[in-house]
Formats: sequence, structure tokens, C-alpha cells
Amino acid sequence: MASSAAAAPSTRPQRLQTPQTLQALHDSVEAWLDAERDQVVLWLPVALGIGIAGWFLLPDAPHWRIAILLCVAIALGALAAARGGRATHAVAIGALTVAAGLGLTWWRADRVAAPVLARPAVVQVAGQVERLEPLAARDLVRLTIRTDAGIGLPPRIRVNLAQADVPATLAQGARVVLRARLMPPPAASVPGAYDFARVAWFSGIGATGRGFAPVTVIASGKPAGNLRTSLTTHITDRLEGSRGGIAAALATGDEGAIAQADSEAMRRAGLAHLLSVSGLHITAAVAATMAVVLRLLALSPWLAIRVRLPLVAAGAGAGAAIGYTLLTGAEVPTIRSCVAALLVLAALAMGRQAVTLRLVATGALAVLLAWPEALMGASFQLSFAAIVAIVALHEHPRVGSWFAPRDDGMVRRMLRAFGSLLLTGVAVEAALMPIAVFHFHKAGLYGAAANIVAIPLTTFVVMPLEAMALILDVFGLGAPAWWLTDVALRLLLWLAHVVAAAPGAAVAVPSMPAAAFGCMVAGGLWLALWRTRWRRLGLIPCAIGAIWAGMASPPDLLVTNDGRHMAVRVRGGLALLRDRAGDYTRNMLAENGGVDGEPLLLADQPDAGCTRDLCLVEIVTKGRRWRVLATRSTYPVAWPELVVACRRADIVVSERRLPRGCRPRWLKLDAPTLRRTGGVAVVFEDDVAATVRQPADRHPWLNPPVIMPPRKPRSGDDGRLRRVRHVQTQRDLVPPS
Repeated sequence: MASSAAAAPSTRPQRLQTPQTLQALHDSVEAWLDAERDQVVLWLPVALGIGIAGWFLLPDAPHWRIAILLCVAIALGALAAARGGRATHAVAIGALTVAAGLGLTWWRADRVAAPVLARPAVVQVAGQVERLEPLAARDLVRLTIRTDAGIGLPPRIRVNLAQADVPATLAQGARVVLRARLMPPPAASVPGAYDFARVAWFSGIGATGRGFAPVTVIASGKPAGNLRTSLTTHITDRLEGSRGGIAAALATGDEGAIAQADSEAMRRAGLAHLLSVSGLHITAAVAATMAVVLRLLALSPWLAIRVRLPLVAAGAGAGAAIGYTLLTGAEVPTIRSCVAALLVLAALAMGRQAVTLRLVATGALAVLLAWPEALMGASFQLSFAAIVAIVALHEHPRVGSWFAPRDDGMVRRMLRAFGSLLLTGVAVEAALMPIAVFHFHKAGLYGAAANIVAIPLTTFVVMPLEAMALILDVFGLGAPAWWLTDVALRLLLWLAHVVAAAPGAAVAVPSMPAAAFGCMVAGGLWLALWRTRWRRLGLIPCAIGAIWAGMASPPDLLVTNDGRHMAVRVRGGLALLRDRAGDYTRNMLAENGGVDGEPLLLADQPDAGCTRDLCLVEIVTKGRRWRVLATRSTYPVAWPELVVACRRADIVVSERRLPRGCRPRWLKLDAPTLRRTGGVAVVFEDDVAATVRQPADRHPWLNPPVIMPPRKPRSGDDGRLRRVRHVQTQRDLVPPS
């Protein structure tokens, strides 16, 4: 009896401990959500974005269905367990929003579906010009053409023409006939590279290529469609070189006249965002319009007494925002900025606080509902990361108290303004750096300092002077204003080149793992959107993602999806297989290989032995010797020698189909294999090979409906013989010791 009585008190609390703990946890979560009740709604676009990202990450329709059903089940379970608190309702709404994001993106991908050209071909193109983009710096004009039905081509194609081949009567809306060499939209060449096939799918572009003269204009375009082009031409006629290109980019969004060297300097200096029409430019246009309208109307005492002039000025600013968006081509970043500007003006008209995180969330929600695919692009991510960082920083009570207006002297006010600008620049750079590293494989170190000068220079000097010059040109008096604009743009370009040339201005890094990027995004959002002390937990995933990205090994071998180009990491750096690779290919391989600068030539390296048709290179990592064999010409190689060389190699790379007898020790990356895998990145130290395509991936741009181009009639065999080169001796393929 005594022992049972003694045991009873010890068992009863254990039975009640679990419910009490759960209740205490539930109460704590409810108290936290009640304290954050104004912030919970900010996670609605985040949940929608999670669903959109899930559609791109999951491989095929069965997985999409399972994910949607799982989200619905979670929502129903949360509602069934609801006790009237915020937590269960937040979980239910969040799960349903994630499911909506998945379904919306799936619907959008099916809605834009269009056939893609099956193979490269030289064809006759006939259709209507939907868009005309001058690329003055490259002496090209880019045409987006809606092709005529029944000619065996995709409904929409994109063609580049040499400037000299463009007829004077060619304009947007014109009907044209020309010959062009077209190809399917290319996928990412190597893991981590730009995937144009995905972008082209959502743009409805089924082929891209180069057009040839003569170009016949059957019907002229509408003059109204030439406003953007005419304004761009007018500006570039007034200002020479890249200065005219930058001025045109600020006014019309057309960056085609900016020289490659100047564009690269702007990017390395962290100033490339100034060239893309977005929030900064829309804000400047709206603010200038409102200031001018308000001051002009205030000149009338009758209007000043009887009319709410700020409301009228806000209406004029809204008109300016919409007009500027249409003028600059109505790209997604511009539309996002226009929506945000209209919401700010509406808040001002209603007497509310203008710029808040709710406003940013509303703008993000509007863009994602209209263009869910925009989430995966660098433009959307950079734009919203910057504005979220700025607003979240200045909404913080401590930061707000630091930079609140005070009755101080001029020096203190200037120092406070400088401190605010510097702190904002640092916060923006911290928010943008992971995105820049993930998409562009480079991190800028001096962007915050450069932007302290460049943003005020662009906003308060260049853009007002350019607007004044355009207005004065109506009366033929714009020359002095154009001269001042030219001086300001020279200063901007000088700043870009000085910062870009500074040691360590841009640090090249290898491709960041997607999971590491996701950790940093999740941590950044947690830090920015909450307000209580629990927001500091966001530092943990940020740190995990940064460490993970820093530990990522750069690839030792990169092979493009067609097998033509290969980059190998040797003792001197990154070396290319082919001596005559294009600029785009060289830059792409260097960036994805984590190299800042010009890659080397493999044939010149002491670790490689190359003939005109083959290269064999040896790489030593962790004491292990790797041998890579690659073909470097289109001429056939004698099979007996090739089979022997394959057996002695660990990896064989070729743009052709290799014989079955070619059996390397590890990987055989020939044409059939690369058609299945896409580009390949290999890290020898980890024995890891990453591929662009996954076997189960069934996204529509990877397996699109195709349309066969019309066949060109063949006039017969011309009797030419294919030249065959043989490997001279096996010794030619052995690198020198």
C-alpha cells in the first residue's frame, strides 16, 4: 500500500505534462502572432511565391498534383483543429495560397504554350513586326515577328538584323519578308547559366536567330508605334556613344546603344540598376510632375483656395507614371514600379502613410498574379529585395528615431542625411548580394559607396536636365541643356569605370547551390517582415546559407549542352578547349567557373596535349590524377586510336556520337548523352557531376510541342569529299611531364 501510494503522485503529473506543454506552446504562438498581427498579412505574397517556386522546382505534373492536394489537406486539417486563434487560420490561408501559386503557374505555363522550332534551319520568314529594338552598340536591330500561318514556323520568333540591312520604312507593325537562320530557343548551356528556353516559353517565342538582306517591307507600320523608337533616335542623335545610350535608357528603357565596355563597368560598379527603368525612375518622374503641376496651379489664388491641389497633382503624377510605363515598353519591373507608385498616390489621396511594407506586398502580389514566372527572374528579385530592405530598415523604430527630422543646424542635418543614405546603401547591398551571386556569379564590394554618388547624380541632375532638354528641343533651344546632360553623364561613366577598375571591385564566385540561396532568402524575409525580437532568428538561415555558399566548390570541368565547348580548371586558371569561342561563350564559362577575367586556352597549357582534333588534359586533385579527353573539331577521327584513347581517360567529351567501343573509366559525354543531360559541371574533388536536365523533369520548355521547318529543296550532291584526320600517334595525346 505504501509503495503504491508513493508511486501515484509520480505518474499523474506525467499524464498531464504533454497537454499542458502543448497548451503553453499554443498560447505562446498566439501571443506572438497577436503582437505581429499587422505583419501577418505581409506573408501572403510570400506564400504565393513559395507555390510558384514549387512549380518550377518540382519535376512534373504528378508531383504538382500531389503538392496541391497536400496543401489543401494541410489547410483542411488546420481548419478542423482551429480553436478560434490566429495560428490555425494563418496556416490554412498560407497553405491554400501556396496551392494557388502552384496552380496559377501551371495554368500560366499551359496558357502561353506555343510550338517551338524542331531544329536549326534557314527559312523564309513572313509576318508582322510586333516589336523593334535598336541595339546601336552592336550595330543590330532586334525584331519580334508574329509569323503568318501556314509557313511552317512558330507563331512568334525573334530575329537580329544588321543595322545596314534594315530598310528605312521598317517600323513596328510593318509586314515583312526576309530570310533567316533560325534555331530553337537555347536552354542553359551549363548548370547555373541563363536559361533562355524558359524565358522564351513564357514570352511565346518559338525560335530565334539571324536575318539576312534583303528585307522586304510589304506594308508599313503605324506611326504611333514608332514613338519609343523615335525618341530613342532623337536622344542618341544629341548625345554620342554610351552617353546617348544611357540617356535613352533613362527615357525609354532602351539600352541597346550602350557600349559593352561601359555596360560591364556599370555592372561591376553596382550601378547597372540605374539603366533599368524601375522604381527610381518612376519615382523621379512622378515627383517631378507633381512638383511642377502643384507649383503652377498654386499661382492661381482662386484654385489654391477652392481646389485640393495635392489631389490634382497626385492625379497628374499617376498619369505620368502610366505614360512613362507605356513609353518604356511596359516591362515587368516598370509595371511593378508603376503599380507601387499608383498605390502610393492613392494612399496620399486618402491621407494614409505612403510607403509601407503593405504597399510593397500589394505590388508584389499584383505582379505575381499577372506574371508568376517573373518570380524566377533576377529583375523581380532585385527590385523587391531592394525596396523591402529600404522600407523595413526605415520602419524600424530605432532607425526612425536616428534619422527623424530635428531642429538642428545645417551641418548636423547634412551628416544625418549622409548617414541615412550610407546605411540604406549598405542594407540594400546586403540584400542584393546573394541574388547577384546566384544569378550573375559575381559580388560587388563598392556598390554602396558608388550608389551614394550615382543615385543623387542620376535622380537630381541627369534626369531633370534630360527632361529639360527634351522640352526645350520643341522650341529648338535644347543645345545648352544637352551639353549639361552630357557633362553629367560623363561624370557618371567616369565614376563607374573608376569603381570597376578598383582592386576587388567584383569578386567572381562559382554557382551558388539553390538550397543555400533559399536559406538566405527565407532568413532575409524573416528579418524584414516581423517586428518582435523573434525576427532575429532569421540570422540563422542567413548564416547557414552564406556558409553553405562559401563552401561550394567551383567546378573543375564545364561542358556545354552541345558538347562543342569545354572549360577545364588547370594550374593557371580556367582553360577553354577551342581557340575560337565566341565572346558570349567565353564570358558564360568564365562566370560559371568562378573566374573574373579572360579564360586561358587549353592548347597552351603544360598539363594538356592537343592535336588539331583532340585534347588530353590531366588534372590532379587530392592526390588523384584525372584524365579528360575531348574532341575539338568536326573532322572524324580514326576509331581504333580513339577507342584506345578512351580507355585511358576518365572522362570523354565530344559534340558527336562516339562509337560503342569508346568506354572511359567514368563519364562519356557525347552527343546522345548531352541531349539527355544538357550541360554538365563536374567537381573532381567531390566526385560530383551536376547536369542542366534531370531525367524526370517534364517542364514544358524542356519537352515542347515542335514544328518542323520547311525543307529546302536539294539540288544534288556536289561531289565534295569529307576530309578525315587521323591521330598521328598515341604519344601526341600524352601531356608532357
